[in-house]
Amino acid sequence: MKCPHCITAFHEAWSILSLIADKDGHWHARYLVCPECKRAVITLQMLDLRSPGLTKNFFLAYPKSTVRPPTPTAVTCEFSSDYKEACLVFPDSPKASAALSRRLLQHLIREKAGIRRKDLATEIQDLIDSGTLPSYLSEAIDGVRNIGNFAAHPIKSQNTGELVDVEPGEAEWLLDTIEGMFDFYFVQPELLREKRAALDAKLKEAGKQPMK
Repeated sequence: MKCPHCITAFHEAWSILSLIADKDGHWHARYLVCPECKRAVITLQMLDLRSPGLTKNFFLAYPKSTVRPPTPTAVTCEFSSDYKEACLVFPDSPKASAALSRRLLQHLIREKAGIRRKDLATEIQDLIDSGTLPSYLSEAIDGVRNIGNFAAHPIKSQNTGELVDVEPGEAEWLLDTIEGMFDFYFVQPELLREKRAALDAKLKEAGKQPMK
């Protein structure tokens, strides 16, 4: 499993505590400590009394999180806060997570690509047509419209923060797409700046002019 705190993969060894049984099933708490970050992970699960060993319900009780990659440090709070919230609410409400993600995606397009149109669908098309994105990211952002079925649900595009029903996999696709946008607009430029700064330092040591 991956630790929901630090996202480090490790072999899980749960301790189990029996809680209570009712007509629906038998509730257990499972807990362990991540060997990497030393933080606790606690889950609740209900076992079906009619089918021993079959889990009917499963909840991550602590931390309140979903197993998504941590937000890159290069991403500013202006964008990372909505992403983190979209990840946190996803297990309880994919509908709310998708609404936060759509609003964040539109904010990214407007602020980082400088595209402002009447709705998100048009902004996505303009961004794709600009040719500034790598092909994999163009396909991912185009998938936001297709998976979300914007044609049948225009409110998703016109009022991005509205809570509306989501298609299967839509909320996850939005989060995956935003991660790709973060990498393109924040992480890669920051890596390039760091490499350029290191090269300029070497040029300076050699008595040469920095890169133009």
